[in-house]
Amino acid sequence: MASSCLASPAGAALCRPRRLRCRVACSAADAGGNGGGGRGAEPGWFLAGRKNAGRLACGVLAAWAVSSASNPVIAASQRLPPLSTEPNRCERAFVGNTIGQANGVYDKPLDLRFCDYTNEKTNLKGKSLAAALMSDAKFDSADMSEVVMSKAYAVGASFKGTDFTNAVIDRVNFEKADLTGAIFKNTVLSGSTFNDAKMEDVDFEDTIIGYIDLQKLCTNTSISAESRLELGCR
Repeated sequence: MASSCLASPAGAALCRPRRLRCRVACSAADAGGNGGGGRGAEPGWFLAGRKNAGRLACGVLAAWAVSSASNPVIAASQRLPPLSTEPNRCERAFVGNTIGQANGVYDKPLDLRFCDYTNEKTNLKGKSLAAALMSDAKFDSADMSEVVMSKAYAVGASFKGTDFTNAVIDRVNFEKADLTGAIFKNTVLSGSTFNDAKMEDVDFEDTIIGYIDLQKLCTNTSISAESRLELGCR
């Protein structure tokens, strides 16, 4: 049976059994502004999962959340640059970006729009896709385990059956994307948006997600009943 821990900013913890299979960690607000137990402080983090490694995960996500707070997700209405005319622009995903990945800073735009990576099982795994433009691209059944996606723009992209196991998905815009059957096992989901995304049969086992992000994610009515149970949606 899964276990959960509720910790105050002062550090006191209370544990009790729960059925949740995702791990809910501190939000950006908790990490950055309400610590120390002062007036108006709220409980710092809530953690749910089968493994009792959550305190470490919370600490890592707390640091990530502080840096994310001032760098919101790219809005769907934001004007994008013209489509790159670089002949091998789609292959650049197999190299990725390595400069300033946490804040989406890059040496050259990573334009993957309309690219097709269906069933790609080798070349995307573990890559850093900082600020990648991924709208209308296809990643169906691709292995994207251990990728780091920071401030990526994936509006309308297709990720049907995509494996995001052990990945870090930070401030990614998945609006109107198709995530049917995607796998977010032990994945960090931080500050990302899923408005109008298709999310039937998504696997959220041991997903690490901020409490505020969880509340927003649970408003997506396409999430199946089993997935909602894994997340702890009410």
